[in-house]
Amino acid sequence: MLLFTNRNIFLLLLSFCVFTSFAQKKNAKFTVVLDAGHGGKDPGNSYHGFVEKEIALKTTLKVGELLEKQKDFEVVYTRKSDVFIELVNRPKVANKINADLFVSIHCNSVTNQTPSGTETFVMGLSRSNMNLEVAKKENSVILLEDNYKKTYEGFDPHKPESLAGLKIVQEENLNSSISLASLIQDNFTYNLSRKTRGVKQQPLWVLDAAYMPGVLIELGFLSNKEEGEYLNSEDGQSQMAEQIAKAIIAYQKEFFNDIVVQSDKTDLVNQKPKKEEVVDKQSESIPVSATENGKYKIQLFASSKKRAVTSPDFKGLKEISFTFDNNLYKYFYGSVTDLNEAKKLCQQAKKSGFSDAFVVMVTDGKTSAIK
Repeated sequence: MLLFTNRNIFLLLLSFCVFTSFAQKKNAKFTVVLDAGHGGKDPGNSYHGFVEKEIALKTTLKVGELLEKQKDFEVVYTRKSDVFIELVNRPKVANKINADLFVSIHCNSVTNQTPSGTETFVMGLSRSNMNLEVAKKENSVILLEDNYKKTYEGFDPHKPESLAGLKIVQEENLNSSISLASLIQDNFTYNLSRKTRGVKQQPLWVLDAAYMPGVLIELGFLSNKEEGEYLNSEDGQSQMAEQIAKAIIAYQKEFFNDIVVQSDKTDLVNQKPKKEEVVDKQSESIPVSATENGKYKIQLFASSKKRAVTSPDFKGLKEISFTFDNNLYKYFYGSVTDLNEAKKLCQQAKKSGFSDAFVVMVTDGKTSAIK
């Protein structure tokens, strides 16, 4: 495929680019690129008079205002007004300045006006048909660009085979992205009592092309009238923006400790435990051990918050275990030696409500996804 042939040069040079990026960023400000989704001739989702491009921009600017109050933060925007920015140029803004984070803000919608809730995406392979539809929708802006066939070299946002070619180029970026996404979702859930649809991996072009960790936030469903009214309101936008900003600040504190940040009211309510605090108690889930090497487990979800085995978050599933790495908990269901049996457990997990569940194998106490 031409798309990936030409990207080989990018992949070969990536490690060098990342190395030089960290070298240049040492002792510099923590730089965040905020990307308000859609704009100009691309309105995004529109329902009940609520327009995605307007809500995304207003919320993004509010996030920026909060971050700009931090002494050692620098904020750069892909757009600050109602203009159309080609998708290919959005991550380029972040790459050009060696940004530390890329955060894209959007709103969701579906024809069924019942669904609601927030979700945050990181770059990765799709694990459910519903997520694939989200990827198609967010990537479809490509078709509005004048020279999209040449720019994206055969990439068709409506074809699964094109989406399957998008992949994570760095494991570290993926882990960091999941950590930030988990902080964001936890803030929405625990500080605003917003319904969460979780952290999901998705092949989105705007995240794939960024050299640094990045997330795409879906603030909620404009197709749900009640949620749309909230997101379209001044209070709703301010509250959502505050929680996004708090998550970014908490992330910066954890991964860039050498930079001193003004805290004010930005302390995260749900601080994450340190590694030494992770203990095996009867009421808690069990850490994955190297003695389980070669066994298959079902990854249910990842989060910055530690759960007890009795937590309703596991929806009645038993034999729960976890790993803790990079300030992130990954939770697993079951432990079997037969792959076919693992696939059956995976289907059971999905029927229980974990639509993004997938099979992993344990190696030296760590897990890796089974394709």
